[in-house]
Amino acid sequence: MTNKTPWDNASSTRSMESTAGCSPIVPEPELYRSVMAVLPREQDNQQPQDCLSKGMLRWTLHKKVQNNPANGISLVWVLIKELEKAERWDSRKGIIPLLHTLMYAIIQTAYIPDELYKRVYDFCKRLLIYPHPYCTVGLSYTRQIKTERSVPGLMYQRMVTAEQRLKNEHYPFQERVFVLADPEVFSGSLGQVLSGDIETSASAAGGSSSPLDHMCRVVQHSIQAALGAERCHGPRLARALKDMGQDVETHFQEVLAALEQTAEEGGRGEGGALRSRLQRLYSKIITDADSEPLSSGRLCDSPLPNPEMSFHMWTEDLDIWRVLARWFRSSSISDQNSLSLEDLVLGESPGDVTPSDTTRFSVLSNDSGIERDLPPSTDPPLSSSLDSASMSSSWEQCKRELESGRLSRRGGVKMKPSVKDSMVLIQDTLEEHASLGGGGGAGGAGGAGRKEGRRGTTLQRRAGSSAMPKQQRHFTARIVAMGDDRVLGRLAKAYYFFRKREARRLFLTMKVNLQFYYIPVCEATSPISSAKSMDNLCTLGSYLSMVDPWYNANIRSLGSMIPKLAKLQQMDPGRPKESYVPDVISYYVRTGQQPVYFTVYFVKITFTNMKRDPVEDVFLTHLEMEFPEFRRISASIREKQKKSSGEVCGAVVSLNYRKVTLSGRDVDKGMSVRTSGVQITAIPSNEAEDLNCLTMTLNEPPTKSKGSVVDSKIRASNIKIRTLESRPFTVTLDRDCRRSYTNVQSIEISPCLDPGYCVQKSIRSKFKLGWDKDAGLSKYMNKGLPLPINTFAGIIT
Repeated sequence: MTNKTPWDNASSTRSMESTAGCSPIVPEPELYRSVMAVLPREQDNQQPQDCLSKGMLRWTLHKKVQNNPANGISLVWVLIKELEKAERWDSRKGIIPLLHTLMYAIIQTAYIPDELYKRVYDFCKRLLIYPHPYCTVGLSYTRQIKTERSVPGLMYQRMVTAEQRLKNEHYPFQERVFVLADPEVFSGSLGQVLSGDIETSASAAGGSSSPLDHMCRVVQHSIQAALGAERCHGPRLARALKDMGQDVETHFQEVLAALEQTAEEGGRGEGGALRSRLQRLYSKIITDADSEPLSSGRLCDSPLPNPEMSFHMWTEDLDIWRVLARWFRSSSISDQNSLSLEDLVLGESPGDVTPSDTTRFSVLSNDSGIERDLPPSTDPPLSSSLDSASMSSSWEQCKRELESGRLSRRGGVKMKPSVKDSMVLIQDTLEEHASLGGGGGAGGAGGAGRKEGRRGTTLQRRAGSSAMPKQQRHFTARIVAMGDDRVLGRLAKAYYFFRKREARRLFLTMKVNLQFYYIPVCEATSPISSAKSMDNLCTLGSYLSMVDPWYNANIRSLGSMIPKLAKLQQMDPGRPKESYVPDVISYYVRTGQQPVYFTVYFVKITFTNMKRDPVEDVFLTHLEMEFPEFRRISASIREKQKKSSGEVCGAVVSLNYRKVTLSGRDVDKGMSVRTSGVQITAIPSNEAEDLNCLTMTLNEPPTKSKGSVVDSKIRASNIKIRTLESRPFTVTLDRDCRRSYTNVQSIEISPCLDPGYCVQKSIRSKFKLGWDKDAGLSKYMNKGLPLPINTFAGIIT
């Protein structure tokens, strides 16, 4: 190998020899060329085909490391040299892509010398003086490298243990990936191919998905990462662990205890005690296999398996809250201490209890408990009650009902949130506010030039993570939405009702940490119009691709690749399935930890029929208002009519809105105009107009009136539209025909309030009559409900 590193010696050279079953060793110059081909360029936004190839090249590069540990250390060496070069030349565009690639390679590499760890740590620490988002990503990786240097193999061990739900007593965290696909986009073979790829992702990642195989990988990687090739023979260790069978669980628990204990002690002693302990364990494993311990040898690869994923078609019947509750229950059955008595009395409606569910510890219910709330077709309730003074008898009663397979109705009323529940929601809202409005420095989330206005809220869109440590929750649900703007509208609505339900009765917020990811996918009519179709139908995905080049190269390209893979599979059913899609999803959820916040907007819809109650809904990206009678009139005819008669084709509507300005001095305005429809978008079309507000565009721009000119595009935060004629209009939310309302008379649009803020306001109003001003914790809370979509870098300015 050319260009050997300073730590290359005889033993490390032996570790890099080609082994049977491994991919060939890639020369360092070839790795350098691969890294250069992966990096995003300035012209990538205009050439989607280049982005598609870069996503494939990044995947191929990590596969080389995964299949041969000898390639890992060479790749880490190439990447740190390129990062230092980018620092010297002040070329920041490639820093975050290189850093993510470096960290992902470190996790998969079998052994890294301490000198290389120190070099990576020093570089990450120097990023703390950079502006956002470099300082935020640098701070996160600085902490990880510092811990990994003192406890080698800890990142790999924690990742596999949490993602595969391995039984352990030392690291109680669990993670799960939920892929929610829009059935309108993933119909037919496209959905079948995606579902099949995700279902077989575990076998594609490493050959098998049994817990014992994952335990063997953790033991193998931890021992090799601590001892290296000088004191460990990888192939001999792998054979001994494979022949051990169920007994490997004992060694797995011992490895976990050793690594976690060293991490808790802060890695004092430079890992000497840990290496000694793992050296003794290595000798014991080899000796038990009737083999003589070998002091040195080649290192064996321990592929990083993909996390557990579940694929769901997001139909009307899918309830995110219920899906998460079932996962939490199934994950908590083995840990009874994680369930309190108040969790056991929460639950689903009686009809949701099936014979297979009778072994569950909790039965969740959204029932009010009041008999008059029962539907007419419901059977009369049984006479049973919950005695609040005797919790033990209540528990026995609950057990008897579960064993009988039928729940009886308890007399009672809906419970209001307790002080404990309210404080958890308040803390969660305060954490989001710190994430949104943090100051400068390593934890700042505002970024350069994103200053706060006099109203205490930022006009510019916010991104980045908070310096405030979030509440430790043992469960993390990573929700990946796949589709166009319609699936994002559904996600925003589901998140709003999730928070609203938790405000009424807290259950999952205390235990489950939600993280949202988005993969833009749309069906293009032709290859030529594919990029334009993506921009029009996936406005939020196009925005994220514009502000984060690494998201553009990996995630936007994945959306373009999925339909092509489906066509290839349909043309050749016997073709072996590739793990490309689940591998990229795994990479996204593991390294994409910088959220971009999008405001969820509340809309109140009033109908022309006075007997019909108003409807309250939310949207995220787009609201379209139009008069059906003018829909068939083309734009050219309307323009011709306007020139000839001077009148605009359409109905007269009343517009009242709060105009948003860069100075923060919002002005309330109102006018009456004639138009055939209004387009309201929440996602900016370019970075220069990235105001966190709505952009209202009239189909027919109003003409001059009394010496003043009304802009055709109006930036507003609160909008009220009402028809002044006997012509109802139609409202469509997030371009979803399933969320379309007809015969509408008026709409009111405003930023959606967070239920956590509403809880705090209601608590204060109890103690002071007529209290309507922000005080106490309220003035530090984020009043709106932002939807955080995770990316690799947030917003790069």
